[in-house]
Amino acid sequence: MYFNMHIHVKLQFREKMSHNGNVDLTGTGYCATFNLRRTARAVTRMFDMALKESGMRSTQFSILVGIMKSQPVSIGALAEVLIIDPTTLTRSLRLLQKEGLITISNRAEMRQRFLKITGKGERALARSLPAWRKVQQRFVTTVGAEQWKGLRNGLEELAHTITAFEEPSKDTQARKPTSF
Repeated sequence: MYFNMHIHVKLQFREKMSHNGNVDLTGTGYCATFNLRRTARAVTRMFDMALKESGMRSTQFSILVGIMKSQPVSIGALAEVLIIDPTTLTRSLRLLQKEGLITISNRAEMRQRFLKITGKGERALARSLPAWRKVQQRFVTTVGAEQWKGLRNGLEELAHTITAFEEPSKDTQARKPTSF
């Protein structure tokens, strides 16, 4: 009941805010980026709070998991998996390197730099996993296992569709985001 009422109130708010003086804002409440980013911020906040005691943020956790599952992995390949700009990723990687959680190789022959998790990084990831598992289970229980499975699959497909749309000249199979 609360959930349905909450959605109804949110929809009414969207419609009320559609017109603001001379600017027609009709439809902006349904903006994909606004709604996806808002939801992502809420989920990120939930996971950040749960991981706080381990000393790790959800962004760091995701990067370390990505490296751990694929190491050694190039910065470019990790950026593709995370669907993040390599320059933005490099800033986050520098912080992880400064903390001693990862190593970044010198440029190899193909001008790529490769990432590896350090022993300290493995221990930090291992310390954070119980908190991550707990919050992940709480999230799945709250959302519903079947709904989460469908939503996750839908998000994977959406990510694939959007990345293919962004760069139509590239082989879309090569750009298909890899899930963790």
